[in-house]
Formats: sequence, structure tokens, C-alpha cells
Amino acid sequence: MPLINIKITPDGATEEKKAELIKGVTDLLAKVLGKNPQTTVVIIEEVPTDNWGIGGLSVSERRRQGS
Repeated sequence: MPLINIKITPDGATEEKKAELIKGVTDLLAKVLGKNPQTTVVIIEEVPTDNWGIGGLSVSERRRQGS
């Protein structure tokens, strides 16, 4: 049973977009690895931009700086 964990910032992550991600990842695992879609688990975690850092700065700060 594959378990896929997707971490994203919540920006633009509508219910419809998240459903599209879940379907797309499930289909990809079925196609590429032959995994059963009925037993494929996809978890989407939304991480606030203050809790996500790149290059020593939070994503919020990078966006403020235009990085």
C-alpha cells in the first residue's frame, strides 16, 4: 500500500486543486509502478509559509523580499 505525502503552502490550494493532485498522483503510481489505486493513500499537508524555510529564510520573508 503506497503512502504519498505532499507538502504545500496553502496558497491557491482549493478543494478542487487538491482533489486533482490526489487523483493525478494516484494515477501516476498506477501507471508507473503498477500500484493498485484502491490501496494508494495520498496525504496533503498544508504548511504555512512562516513554517517553511529556504536558504535560511522563511518563505514568507523570501516573498516579502521578492526572492
